[in-house]
Amino acid sequence: MSSSQFTPEIKTVDLEAQAQEFLKTAAFTTRLDDIIAWGRKNSLWPLPYGTACCGIELMSVMGPKYDLARFGAEVVRFSPRQSDLLIVAGTITEKMAPVLVHIYQQMLDPKYVISMGACASSGGFYRAYHVLQGIDKVVPVDVYIPGCPPSPEAVLDGVMLLQKMIENHDPRPWKDSWKVPQFLTQPQS
Repeated sequence: MSSSQFTPEIKTVDLEAQAQEFLKTAAFTTRLDDIIAWGRKNSLWPLPYGTACCGIELMSVMGPKYDLARFGAEVVRFSPRQSDLLIVAGTITEKMAPVLVHIYQQMLDPKYVISMGACASSGGFYRAYHVLQGIDKVVPVDVYIPGCPPSPEAVLDGVMLLQKMIENHDPRPWKDSWKVPQFLTQPQS
């Protein structure tokens, strides 16, 4: 017997034609708001505002070990006009407050804010006249991440919580009713 008698018959399948036939019969239905929310949640462009030890911790979250890029927030921008997520990490003084508000006003809509660490959320252990006792006094905050400094896992959890808020279309009344604080608009004497 020759070896050609035992050669199995190979059927060729036109996968491209099968895929085109399937696409003609399949339908994908959803709401436009859900598609937009899906895109927003998976393509956050963060602007890091790191001023202290929390800023160092934020750098480790961006690194290869924790890899914030897995959650769609890999395009770190240092321009407010190219970002939609402000991550405030560290102590904010009264002198920095107008700068923070200016950055927030220049960001793209819809804009989101994460307050990272005890100092950004509540002033931390600094109970002094020059330290802002929480950034929510000057900008609306969506997610607070506790810790001094917070662990990288807590930061990832905060980003995932924000993504869940975006996906579920959670109302944000604190953002909608925000106005520039009066103490920042009054002229200095």
